[in-house]
Amino acid sequence: MLLSFEIILIMKKTNKKILEEIIRVDHAGERGAIKIYEGQLLALKTFIQDESLKRQIEDMKEHEKEHFEFFENELKKRTISPTKLLPLWDLLGITLGFGTAMLGKKATMLCTASVEEVIGDHYKNQTYKLEEDEKDLKEKIIKFRDDELSHRDIAYDGGATKKGLYGLLDKVIKTSSRIAITVSEKI
Repeated sequence: MLLSFEIILIMKKTNKKILEEIIRVDHAGERGAIKIYEGQLLALKTFIQDESLKRQIEDMKEHEKEHFEFFENELKKRTISPTKLLPLWDLLGITLGFGTAMLGKKATMLCTASVEEVIGDHYKNQTYKLEEDEKDLKEKIIKFRDDELSHRDIAYDGGATKKGLYGLLDKVIKTSSRIAITVSEKI
């Protein structure tokens, strides 16, 4: 008599709370990136006349819109509430973008480089938290991470530097970004 054995594949599921945090914070972050670029573009259109820089910022903003729309749809599809702090992040993002653009091209590009370095690590860490049941989301996050790291590279090629006082600006932007990430996951 042959014994039949059933092989049951158990798909590991992503923790629901972690999944909600990931989608909430990524939605807020992509919106924040758009707001930073909007602030930079406001300064570039109003006070600083640099068409080349303006085009670079506009191109990167388009990637962020694609990312934002994806996470906006994920919030709706999964009935997840966005962070309650979006209005504050909007104001701070526009202010950061405008301020860095007013400081010049190096500060403008450093803002992008600093934020994208934090986001690159953040997205990489998220991929470790997503299980097999969220394969599609994981692939999107990996693709978006590649886009963000490309923005970082464009920023360094465009003049971003951490020399002198720019090193302090880098630390302020990175610390602020990390705080916004931590808070937006929870609230």
